[in-house]
Parts: sequence; structure tokens; C-alpha cells
Amino acid sequence: MIDLIVSQGRVADRAARMIEGAARTARALEDRYGIKGEFIGEPAPAVVDDWTVSLAQAEKTLVGLQQAVTAAFEAGNTPVMVANTCSASLATLPVVAREHPDAVVLYIDAHGDFNTPETSSGYLGGMVLSAACGLWDSGHGAGLRPEQAVLVGTRDIDPAERELLDGAGVRVIPPAEATAENVMKAVGGSPVWVHIDWDVLDPQFLPADYVVPNGMSPAQIRAIFEAIPPGRLVGVEVAEFNAPVDEKSSAEGVATILGMLGPVFEASAGHR
Repeated sequence: MIDLIVSQGRVADRAARMIEGAARTARALEDRYGIKGEFIGEPAPAVVDDWTVSLAQAEKTLVGLQQAVTAAFEAGNTPVMVANTCSASLATLPVVAREHPDAVVLYIDAHGDFNTPETSSGYLGGMVLSAACGLWDSGHGAGLRPEQAVLVGTRDIDPAERELLDGAGVRVIPPAEATAENVMKAVGGSPVWVHIDWDVLDPQFLPADYVVPNGMSPAQIRAIFEAIPPGRLVGVEVAEFNAPVDEKSSAEGVATILGMLGPVFEASAGHR
């Protein structure tokens, strides 16, 4: 059974329509699959600020998300979190590491998110995976072993960040090599937690924040989900859909997302 968790509080949002993007995605999933999402956090305006400010502001939302994912695991369910930003994963990845210490985290993202306060430009979202791996203390836990993190579709990595990734032993699969076969080879026989920042896609497919050219296709993402045996998928989190103001474009974006996530929900329905 899937527990749908929806982040609606500002977690370092710098674009105004990220919270709306998460809400629209969640409502569409509710409608299509007859489930009820747990909406966590109170929306606040986007702003460009330093991570020390945005992290403190996000405290209540992050605690709520962490509690919701913990409860899903304790109930034996599969959490699917729809988030406004990758920064929400500061709450979830430590729970995954604690509850499923043998799980591989597929971090499907155009960026490495492996900066630290010493190397960062100040954006909280660029320090998510490094926090989960214990390179700095976010206040929301750590515990993920770097060798169990696999960056997929990643192509925009800062020089200092690259040095940290190489030193920690985090594997990187670039977009052109991000086939379902290669990804599953990296996973081996382990359980899997999937994190997706929609900027991993080529910008033609979906409006996201911090877009980077030469990305993956929706077909590649769907193929990865289709390749993961349902019994080994411990959870999913997706983030960074910058919902267009234009209703038609926004609806098209949501439809693209649902197409990629289809195997997750269809497999769950088939195993009830």
C-alpha cells in the first residue's frame, strides 16, 4: 500500500510555483489512484536566502515529513513523497538509512547535491545528499553510507563537489548511460529508494528549477521504475516541478509526471 506524502511548507524554495507544482501532482495522483495524500506544512513565499535561514524556516515541515515517512515504514507501507524542493529530502533520507540500512538510494538529479557549508554557494538544496551521508549536520539526521548512493543523470557538478563525491565513493551514472540495465547493475540485489529532481530531465520535457541541458527523457525514468522489482522498491520521492501559470502547460507537466510514476502505483495496486 502506498502512503502519499506531500510537502507544502517552504523548504528553501527560490521559485514561486514549486509548492503549487507539488500540490497539483499530488491531487492528480489522488484522483487517478483513489488515494488520499497527507499534506504537510504551510506555504510561504519563495525567496533567495542563505541555507542557514531557509533551514531554520523549514524546521516544522521537515519534522512533519520525517514523522510521516517513519509512520509509513512502521505500517509496512511504501511512502511516496511529492515535494516542492529536494531540500525536503533532508528529512527523508536519514529515515531510509535507519529503517532500510541495506537500501541503495538512486539519486536521480541533474546536480550532485553534495556540497557542504564550506563549498556551497548558500543554497540548501545543493547540500542534501551530503547531509544524508554525514558530511555536515542538518539537524535532521544522517546515516546513509556514500557507497550506497548512486547519482543518476547527473551532469552539473561543481569542482569542489566532484572532489567530495570521488572521495566518498558515490557512483555517478551520466544521462547517456542511465539505462534501466545499467542502473539495475548498480543496484545489484539491494532494496531501492528512488529520489528524483525533475531537473534531471532535458528541459524540453518538464519545467523545473535550475534546469540543465542534455538531460534524461521521461521514457528513461519510466523504464527504471519498470525494472525495479516491486518488492524491492521501499519508497519514492520526487521534487522540483515548477508548475507553469498557464493551465494547459501545467496540466501537460502533471501528465508527464504521472506517466513516469505509473509503474510505481500500478505495481502497488497489483499487490494489494
